[in-house]
Amino acid sequence: MMIATFGAFGSGDFSEAAAVMLFYQVGELFQDYAVGKSRRSISDMMSICPEYANVEQDGTIVQADPDDVEVGSVIVIKPGERVPLDGVIIEGESMLDTSALTGEPVPRSAAAGDEIISGCVNGSGTLKVRTTKEFDDSTVAKILELVENASSKKARVENFITRFAKYYTPVVTIAAVVLAILPPLILGGGWGEWIHRACTFLVISCPCALVISVPLGFFGGIGAASRIGVLVKGSNYLEEVAQMDTVVFDKTGTLTKGEFKVSGIFAENGFTQASVLELAALAEGYSNHPIADSITAAYFEKTGKKADLNRVEDAGELAGHGVRALTDKGRTLVGNGKLMQDNGIAYQPCNENGTICYVACDGVFAGAVVISDSVKTGAREAIADMKRAGVRKCVMLTGDRRQAAEPVAKSLGIDGLCAELLPADKVAKVEELLAGCGANKRLGFVGDGINDAPVLARADIGFAMGSMGSDAAIEAADVVLMDDDVRKLASVIRIAKKTLRIVKQNIVFALGVKGLVLVLGALGLVGMWWAVFADVGVAVIAILNSMRMLSYNGKA
Repeated sequence: MMIATFGAFGSGDFSEAAAVMLFYQVGELFQDYAVGKSRRSISDMMSICPEYANVEQDGTIVQADPDDVEVGSVIVIKPGERVPLDGVIIEGESMLDTSALTGEPVPRSAAAGDEIISGCVNGSGTLKVRTTKEFDDSTVAKILELVENASSKKARVENFITRFAKYYTPVVTIAAVVLAILPPLILGGGWGEWIHRACTFLVISCPCALVISVPLGFFGGIGAASRIGVLVKGSNYLEEVAQMDTVVFDKTGTLTKGEFKVSGIFAENGFTQASVLELAALAEGYSNHPIADSITAAYFEKTGKKADLNRVEDAGELAGHGVRALTDKGRTLVGNGKLMQDNGIAYQPCNENGTICYVACDGVFAGAVVISDSVKTGAREAIADMKRAGVRKCVMLTGDRRQAAEPVAKSLGIDGLCAELLPADKVAKVEELLAGCGANKRLGFVGDGINDAPVLARADIGFAMGSMGSDAAIEAADVVLMDDDVRKLASVIRIAKKTLRIVKQNIVFALGVKGLVLVLGALGLVGMWWAVFADVGVAVIAILNSMRMLSYNGKA
């Protein structure tokens, strides 16, 4: 553009030289406005960063930098203040505004005993919180890191445009020089005319429309996703989501609430229901699995006291099978049928709906505890909406028994079910499903637990639940749903597909118009005004097209 402007001045075309500069600035203005709007939608996430923490020390409150607050400190969060660190509420009750994190406008209630994550805004009550993470490991710090790094991971189309511009710019510059020098030397005279044509050629060939509108389209897509409470870690993942053909779901905590409750206790071989529950509660006492929590909660509800873990020695988890512990009642095993079989225990299979935990003591089968989970609100709607958005196949993976998982899969409209899987089996099953995907089709996995991290990393696109999901799952995922609402998956798919459509429209339109006007300019059939339109005009139209993403919310 600079060479063309000086060339126009040199050949005496002052009005055309001024037009090039003026309309170039107009194009820059549109670009700055569009980028600014996209950036604001993403940088709104940056406002969640807390400036200070009120630390309670010897009965007094001292303001400190969140970076300097140690794990286990007690902090006070006053009404209207932003939560600076993750922790557990030890005193107080309030409503939390989580809209900056999740896009959900409805406040959530919080009281003593509840976990609280950084970045939320406290409502009307004062809260005392015991911190459980340092600032660098807190939810808000991880979100900020994801947002800051999102633009660094480019889609294949963006990388193509970057490489294209790298070679294209010197090629057309040399072509313009050849156009200005060679014809006059061969044909004789007419230097001014051919220099003018070369300048026109340069203005037309400027790749502004491509190098601005394509990244802006992806930037707008990431911004649109962030507005509905979904973090996409890079435009390359947005491109992958647009090609997603198969979605694989973990069951517990993803399609179901993960709120397990004991729904039945069955006793065998002289044991009572009370003794079966007691054995299970003792063995599960050191586990932090949701099933363990439900068993210990049921024991507390029945007896009014917590299981005495002083009666337990040598407790440990057996991945994918259950737990073992040495209690004052004997060597106790609590888990699935495989655990009983592996230890040679003759057990009575239970066919109740739900997750079955078989209990054995000193090699004798004691009975079974049945634990039920409920389907998440909107899960069925989410599956149907994803299929309308273009997903061909939905599959559910679970470690539960098939008898417990089948009713859930049927009620949700799931296409395929794989049950009784160990964590390693999930990876193998995803590998198998990946092999069945087409050449240009992608597989997504949605999960929330620590054991989902390997599968999230192996899938083409990993979706993690950001609110209740584990740090490992969020770290391994490519897309994070900040409020655990699976209904937003369909919205993200639509946002991704619309982003790709807009990007492709811009590429075809820009190259088509430029190619046509380039040929006409080289033949001297169009002047500098057409050249300005082919550059700035096309760029402005492409930018305006990309800006359509700024107001899109992914709804059908």
